Amino acid sequence: MKACEQPNGFRFLTPDGTALREQIEAIATQLYGAEGVDFLPQAEKDLARMDALGFGTLPVCMAKTHLSLSHDPTLLNRPTGFRLPVRSLVPSAGAGFVVALCGDMQRMPGLGRTPAFTGVDIDEHGRTVGLF
Repeated sequence: MKACEQPNGFRFLTPDGTALREQIEAIATQLYGAEGVDFLPQAEKDLARMDALGFGTLPVCMAKTHLSLSHDPTLLNRPTGFRLPVRSLVPSAGAGFVVALCGDMQRMPGLGRTPAFTGVDIDEHGRTVGLF
């Protein structure tokens, strides 16, 4: 708690209200080391749609490989000289942010109708069953 009370130089990368395009470009160039961003045709359509829906300045969540600071899992560490391809943008309206899908990144598939926890129980001997 004492550390939280100390002066620090923290600042957000972009101020609240920054347009999605500028947020994505700032993340790509200032954090990831990209020389720029390529917004693919679907991403350009999505940017216009986000603006029309009133989501044009929501915070951005970048969906990219966890193996690199780029979109390419073979570019290790903090590569430079690459361009970050953004293929589409998806609103997470309830959570209050927009997901930028970079490169070949896939989103997690939907869950089944019945959650797995419904098969978990404790038997007559006190053992947990149904986990695996």
